[in-house]
Amino acid sequence: MIDRSRPRVVFLGTHGQHNIGDELLLETFLHHFGDDLHYVVNTYDPAFTEDQLAGRYSVALVDTACDRARLLRHLLGADRLVFGGGSIVKELYASTGRNRYSTLLMILAIVAFARRVARLPVAMFNIGVGPITTRTGRWLARLILRQVDIVTVRDPGSQALCASLGIKAQLAADAVFSVDPGWLIGEAATAQAGSDSPLRIGLNLNRDIENPDNWEHFIGQLTEALRQLAASRPIELHALPMQSRFKKHDDAQMLQEFALRIPHIPFVHHRPATYQDAARLIADCHLVVSERLHAIVMASLLGVPTFVLAYDTKVRELATMLDLDEYTVDINRPFPVAAIEAPLRRLCEDLGGARDRLVPNVAHLSRSSRQSLTEARSWVRAGRASRPELRHGTPSPINPQPVRAQAQTRKDPT
Repeated sequence: MIDRSRPRVVFLGTHGQHNIGDELLLETFLHHFGDDLHYVVNTYDPAFTEDQLAGRYSVALVDTACDRARLLRHLLGADRLVFGGGSIVKELYASTGRNRYSTLLMILAIVAFARRVARLPVAMFNIGVGPITTRTGRWLARLILRQVDIVTVRDPGSQALCASLGIKAQLAADAVFSVDPGWLIGEAATAQAGSDSPLRIGLNLNRDIENPDNWEHFIGQLTEALRQLAASRPIELHALPMQSRFKKHDDAQMLQEFALRIPHIPFVHHRPATYQDAARLIADCHLVVSERLHAIVMASLLGVPTFVLAYDTKVRELATMLDLDEYTVDINRPFPVAAIEAPLRRLCEDLGGARDRLVPNVAHLSRSSRQSLTEARSWVRAGRASRPELRHGTPSPINPQPVRAQAQTRKDPT
């Protein structure tokens, strides 16, 4: 039975695809918004999401694939519509096998119905905007964002793209930076990998990259780089799949195939089912080599150095915000083995220094994310009658740029 006295929030995202990063975003937003609201949550797997939330919230679940009429009915009775985190406004890569504009068209239909029919306030909190490379994509994105009351973006690239569309978006950081490390791993204190040999490396691979034609080149170069590293010191690779079900070529499959290329390097397979499983695995590694954005975010929060395999714009932006450009390679274009092997070797030789350099940037991003989520919570809990407290163009109180980069900017009068 729905308690009609509670504010009713339709919360939309990419849930139920067994992607740990997306499920973590759902957990993060509901954790901040509170358990005394009534939520409508979309999911591709209602049984999975119901089990995930385990009765901790008042939630009605809507099947994303086949319950769209029910979603519209929920919008008619709601107080707020919220899109929380993730790359919401974007064109799809060819590697997904779907129409480039399918996500943009779906979001446009929902937002237009919410605003024009249900008369709902709409917010997009801590989202990514892009990639958008075509005139049609830009037109659709502009139509969407012009109807949204609040747009908070998680990186400067998204903010710049919004500005080019005539939208003033508030800059914050990814929502997951708002949580405590202890909450991530479900324990009072975080674990830290010891200094024992061999060096434990958490490895994540994601097949859906901007330029799928470069995938085999990238995998070959990564294979050789790890072989060279293993020749100089003992290493042990630990599979860190952030998605092990739902789609073709999921992370777990890619890691299993990759392990066959390096039979002489110890490779431990894992299939984390929850964000806590993934966080504990990360905390037990000395460093992480990852494509997936939220594996990098979790590693940073847990103080685990990361080598970034930048497969798209959101990951490149995150690497810059964490001041990890030195330990990043763009995997969408050809590169020499040394582009991975040399900086990865330096990172392995200076893990303590890398952890220390993470601290101020993570603290900076965490402050930004927490402040934005505090403001989002107030807006969500205000109910239908109140107008949004945050509007397009509200100055961001904390600019989530790397601490080192900010210091350089202050020194440069230009």
